[in-house]
Amino acid sequence: MTARVDAHYAGALTVADLPFTDGTVTVDRGSKERRSLSLTVADPAYLPWSPTAPLAVYGQTLVVSRGIRYPNGTSESVPLGVFRIDEPQGDVRMGPVTLTGKSLECVISEDTFDTPRSTRGMATCVTAMTNLIQQTMPSAAVVNLTVGARNPACAVVDWDAGTDRWDAVTQIATAMQAEIFCDVLGHFVITDVPNVITSPAVWDVAEGEGGSLIASGRQMSRNAVYNAVVASGENTASNAPPVSAFARDTDPLSPTRWGGPFGKVTKSISSGLWLSTAACQAAANAALFDAIAPNIQTTVESLPNPALEAGDVIRVSHVGRKELYVLQSLSIPLTATGDFTMTLRGGKEDSP
Repeated sequence: MTARVDAHYAGALTVADLPFTDGTVTVDRGSKERRSLSLTVADPAYLPWSPTAPLAVYGQTLVVSRGIRYPNGTSESVPLGVFRIDEPQGDVRMGPVTLTGKSLECVISEDTFDTPRSTRGMATCVTAMTNLIQQTMPSAAVVNLTVGARNPACAVVDWDAGTDRWDAVTQIATAMQAEIFCDVLGHFVITDVPNVITSPAVWDVAEGEGGSLIASGRQMSRNAVYNAVVASGENTASNAPPVSAFARDTDPLSPTRWGGPFGKVTKSISSGLWLSTAACQAAANAALFDAIAPNIQTTVESLPNPALEAGDVIRVSHVGRKELYVLQSLSIPLTATGDFTMTLRGGKEDSP
């Protein structure tokens, strides 16, 4: 196993192959910043004393990768992310230097709107998201990876001064039933919301001989499980009347069916980007699929696969069962002795 961390500042490489002793990259769909980094550097000489030091906090970034080294001396690696350094600290004589970093959504989030902003003149959702991101990071790459490169029309919506710019971006993505995040290359990618039923499994985790499973645990909760969704839209900027629609779990075989033993549990969502009943209905239907998903949290420890991304669907075979899960979060160690853990959401029995 091999891992590499390079330090950059103002577009220039400042330290190649930074000598670290420990580190972890955490990837989490539920976090505002999809990726985070914790790193330990033994040498106290790397403790920053000036604004331009390689590990200072004035825009310095770390580019992280992990892979394997073959017996013939060649190596193969995958990128793990681009991280802005946030908090380096350590003993000035003895070290070590410890630091944290976040993926580049934080750069967009911190650039709050200094004046009221609007999507007026931005014809499509992808155009609107791209404009809002590139107003902060002009060279940022925004990549539409939705099926068919979906790019629906964007309603006119206004935001007040002081609004979190990244919240506005994610609001637009949600309105088109998609999600947006910063990937391992520092690109902003727009993807379809993962679906354990239709998305192909990208990795198998199995117990026993030849498998990669080390340990697994399971927890079930009814928290954050709903069997109805009400979606409403109200937008004074577009002079559109208020609209709404609802979706309910009416499947008679579903354990969360509306009015069944589970009860009646409604989730309300709203957006100024839904201007019609049809748009609200589409949003409610999409949200219901996620809302009725079982809140079954499976935690898996396995042999590392650093190429995985939060949102991937994986297949887990354990205790005589084979199930498909959405990968909610994972922790990727940068050392050979670290634990590789994954938190999985939902669960669907896989056909033989």
